[in-house]
Amino acid sequence: MITLFLIALLVSSIPFSFADPDPLQDFCIADLEAQPSINGFPCKPASSVTSDDFFFDGLSKEGNTGNVFGANVTAGNVRAFPGLNTLGLSMNRVDFALGAVNPPHIHPRSTELVLVIKGKLLVGFVTTGNVFHSKVVTRGKLFVIPRGLVHFQKNVGKGKALAFTAFDSQLPGVVNLPLTLFGSTPPIPNDVLIKGFQVDEDVVKGIKSKFGN
Repeated sequence: MITLFLIALLVSSIPFSFADPDPLQDFCIADLEAQPSINGFPCKPASSVTSDDFFFDGLSKEGNTGNVFGANVTAGNVRAFPGLNTLGLSMNRVDFALGAVNPPHIHPRSTELVLVIKGKLLVGFVTTGNVFHSKVVTRGKLFVIPRGLVHFQKNVGKGKALAFTAFDSQLPGVVNLPLTLFGSTPPIPNDVLIKGFQVDEDVVKGIKSKFGN
């Protein structure tokens, strides 16, 4: 009888352990000097919070597109904007030179919503079933990329392009596939890439040389 009572008590208590899934405070401005935990950064003392902690102007300026891809991502995540801490959202600015590409990459912790502000972008992703979905997106239109899937954006217009991307994570993370595979530290062994991509060693060495390896 006692055993049944304990089991019933344990089962009945389970729902209550999930009674407070959301933050228990109005906000939690990140203390970036501290180490993040599983739910975000520790909170800055409320007594030292100002209105400026809820303001961020980092996406107002055009990014430098003078790189090999011709695209520049300006991040508006919790590391740049501490006011986002524990709120579960962030936003990036992506500038594109003519013909530029934001190369294939992954956001392991977030879905992405792409809003084109200027120009014309080809936006696409590949499902886990190896199906490619894409669309040419123009000003004022949206394209959603499910969490964790390989995706890219390419400027297919006749001039510069600009997009803002929104995420349902304060720190979505990014795995840039060209840099990850061919520019990691220490580098991935050549024989792994040769076998994986079914190419000659000269091809692997050539690509690695473009990314510092």
